[in-house]
Amino acid sequence: MNQSFALDRRAAAAVPATARVPFHQIADDKAMLRAAAELTRDLATPRPAIYWADLGVSALVGYAALVVAATADATWLTIVASVVSVLALYRALLFIHEISHVKHAALPRFRLGWNALVGVPMLTPSFMYEGVHNLHHAKTRYGTSEDPEYLPLASMKPWTLPVFILVSLLAPLGLLIRFAILGPLSFVIPALRRPVVERFSALAINPDFRRRVPEGEALKQFNRIDLSASAWALTLVALVAGGVIPLRSFAIGFAIMSAVAVLNQVRTLVAHLWDNHEGEAMSVTAQYLDSVNVPPPSTLPALWAPVGLRYHALHHLLPGLPYHSLGEAHRRISAALDGSSPYHKASYAGLPGLVGRLVRSTMGRKG
Repeated sequence: MNQSFALDRRAAAAVPATARVPFHQIADDKAMLRAAAELTRDLATPRPAIYWADLGVSALVGYAALVVAATADATWLTIVASVVSVLALYRALLFIHEISHVKHAALPRFRLGWNALVGVPMLTPSFMYEGVHNLHHAKTRYGTSEDPEYLPLASMKPWTLPVFILVSLLAPLGLLIRFAILGPLSFVIPALRRPVVERFSALAINPDFRRRVPEGEALKQFNRIDLSASAWALTLVALVAGGVIPLRSFAIGFAIMSAVAVLNQVRTLVAHLWDNHEGEAMSVTAQYLDSVNVPPPSTLPALWAPVGLRYHALHHLLPGLPYHSLGEAHRRISAALDGSSPYHKASYAGLPGLVGRLVRSTMGRKG
């Protein structure tokens, strides 16, 4: 077995990154992969009732709290309602991750419902992730320059991390520009359409990534959703400009959406170790070890990594497993594999330690 697997998490954290076996040299642990597949076969079917109930409650609570925050006179009530709205809308928004993986026949009309309830109102329609996120899971793309969701953050300059977080504060403004200005213009100026689709229609952190323009029926669906989001963005601008939505209420809503974006960016920051400095293709086991689980007894991950994302490493082993099955899958696999298995090396205690690890790694860089 590879020597890197013999290190426990604390020992591994104490070893300089340059002393570890490079991720692209880690071979697949076939025993772990086989156990993960065999122990979870009965957990692979999504349960529509759970999806719809979870989404519906999250969206209802989120929007209701947003209205309270935007209209309350008492400062304390605005703050409390804003926090509730951020957490609930964040959870509702993260179903976009499930939509990018689930077979739509298993959840009829869920994508349509999610776009109507969340994707279009929050100007983050499903096409921003569909056709993009699947590339992050491709064995030959993960951690390479062709991965839209990967940067070697652990080996980048110290200023990278604060910029990575701060830029998300402006996400609502960027989305408003995308759908209220660029989207409508691209429909009437054909030369603008391709760059808008390729460069401004994906939730990606790799600045060099360009998404493929959809074709056939997928393109028709893309355009329908794009038009819907643009219509909503223009309506929102008109309502604010016309005074129907007061500037104070709009500002509070903008702040809530910014907080959702920042929270998601922080979660993204600790979803992986970002240690593939070489940019080479990696085995599934290496991808797993470069990813993060934050399982119980930690409780806060249920808020900052909801909808199954606290089991992000496990998700990279079994990307088709529905979010509501990941907890049980983790319990089964953990119990079946002994302490020497690499499976246990991807579990961490919580957010502070993961952020601290990444900060220490970048602080060793100059510039």
